[in-house]
Amino acid sequence: MITRLVMEAMDKEPAGNGFMVPVGVSARHIHLTQEHVEILFGPGYRLTKKKDLMGGQFAANEQVTIVGLKLRAIENVRVLGPVRKASQVEISATDAMKLGIKAPVRESGDVAGSAAIAVVGPQGAVYLKEGCIVAMRHIHMSPRDAQAAGVKDGDYVSVKAENERGTVFDHVKIRVDDSFTLEMHIDTDEANASRIATGDTVKIIR
Repeated sequence: MITRLVMEAMDKEPAGNGFMVPVGVSARHIHLTQEHVEILFGPGYRLTKKKDLMGGQFAANEQVTIVGLKLRAIENVRVLGPVRKASQVEISATDAMKLGIKAPVRESGDVAGSAAIAVVGPQGAVYLKEGCIVAMRHIHMSPRDAQAAGVKDGDYVSVKAENERGTVFDHVKIRVDDSFTLEMHIDTDEANASRIATGDTVKIIR
């Protein structure tokens, strides 16, 4: 009877329980179309690579200034490449308050109806009627990692940081792709509140 009860309890254990994931703290950044790159940095301009990131992306050497309502600005915002079909600014909730805008929490790419913002480069400026978001926390995984964790692309899990703050993050979306390296992405607000730094690990608890 004891054996049966133990086995039943194990069957009820959520998939991925106890799976450890390294963290990457994502600072504010911007993705640009080639059209906007040329407006901001000059005709024919191409982004230059500073550092490779996962999924074929890279941190570019180029930086811009973003400007919100009442001309409140944040300088030295890193551009990420390669260029995209739509420009998108990803900031923290604290950044949004500083800029005086209401940026919704969204998954990358979901910018319909999001906050408006202006972007200023050394050669010009662009006004985005929508495109500024606070990025939804998520975990990048390869298919092999997803299988090991017992999750699939599009799932939502909860994770816990087992440090002095003991923070639990709910509604963490799983994103699976062959090009991904295992890493949970949170923004600087979330990292500061939970005392987490890039390279720390968290555990999937359900």
